Amino acid sequence: MQELSLNILDIAQNSIVANATLIEIGVEVDEKDFLTITIRDNGKGMDEESVKNVINPFFTSRTTRKVGLGVPFFKQAAEDTGGSFHIESQVGVGTTIKAVFDTTNIDYTPLGEVWDTVAILIQMNETIDFVYTVRKDGEEFVCDTRQLREIMEGMPLSDLNVVQWIKEFIRENQTEILKRSY
Repeated sequence: MQELSLNILDIAQNSIVANATLIEIGVEVDEKDFLTITIRDNGKGMDEESVKNVINPFFTSRTTRKVGLGVPFFKQAAEDTGGSFHIESQVGVGTTIKAVFDTTNIDYTPLGEVWDTVAILIQMNETIDFVYTVRKDGEEFVCDTRQLREIMEGMPLSDLNVVQWIKEFIRENQTEILKRSY
């Protein structure tokens, strides 16, 4: 994929298919310029065998295609930078995927416009709660749909004006915290 935000979209879509009602997406940059992306859900989870299979590009639980490339590509993108990849899942509890990227490595894929990804996920899935968190140097920004619903006082989060506001809200705050394009 050309930017990590597309990997985030793909994995969040897997969470939606797994009937998650809460999807947490975290982006954190440490003092060594390592970028960590964590995607956690409370979906149906996977057994040990499925966890092993999910990193295999020739395995998918979907019936509409014969391969599943999203997780394997995400794993490869992290490992290509000298980073790491970890997936943890428990049936009936949910799944957590964590990928660490060395942003100074020539093979690092840019983070991209995550604000677009998160806004699209919110717009298309109003019954699911999303929490998007950005952290760097002790600063933190959180966008939580549960709070957004309160702020919007009954306006649907799928309303185009609301979606545009959410997108700008995330972009401005993420840009302020990260202070450079990752």
